[in-house]
Amino acid sequence: MNKEMLLKIRISFTAIVTLLIWALLLWDHFHGGVPSHHILANKDLPAISNWWGGLLLPLLTWFLLYRIQAGINHQKTETTAVSAFLKKVLYGFISSLLFGMLLSIFFSLGYSDMCGYMMLALLPIGLCFPIYRAEYLLGFVIGMTYTFGAILPTIVGAILVALAAVLYLFLRKAIVYTFSKFTSNATAKKAK
Repeated sequence: MNKEMLLKIRISFTAIVTLLIWALLLWDHFHGGVPSHHILANKDLPAISNWWGGLLLPLLTWFLLYRIQAGINHQKTETTAVSAFLKKVLYGFISSLLFGMLLSIFFSLGYSDMCGYMMLALLPIGLCFPIYRAEYLLGFVIGMTYTFGAILPTIVGAILVALAAVLYLFLRKAIVYTFSKFTSNATAKKAK
């Protein structure tokens, strides 16, 4: 896959996201007004209008697709390596899109306990899978945009990405290193 094709995909996907967010905003505007969401769902904290999502979501999509494209460019030039990477990106995007949608559905139905459990489940998931990558953040934000707008999911997603990066890149390596030292010491003692 060459750079020109990747750029076309990036432009097309960003254009689709832009059209969808602006269609949603216009629908809201003509059907009761564009909602605003209070930070942490606390009425004492400031509200953020969904209008900001019309600017943020296209920019975020463009940037995150650039990060995904950079990952593709770092792959070997072999077609199989690139297609395997694209498959991982697609699975990551779809899984986080579904996660964000499910989280939004539970929140809308009043199952806040389920939302909390889902957020806590991200800790072991982040330890086992690289959910700090751009495709996961993009899917998460898009999956939650209809319910929460684009700003709040982006803020929450950025915090989760930072936490997931620490879990996967540092804590996971420390656990693997400690476990390998423990097993190699146990093997050495048995050999004696």
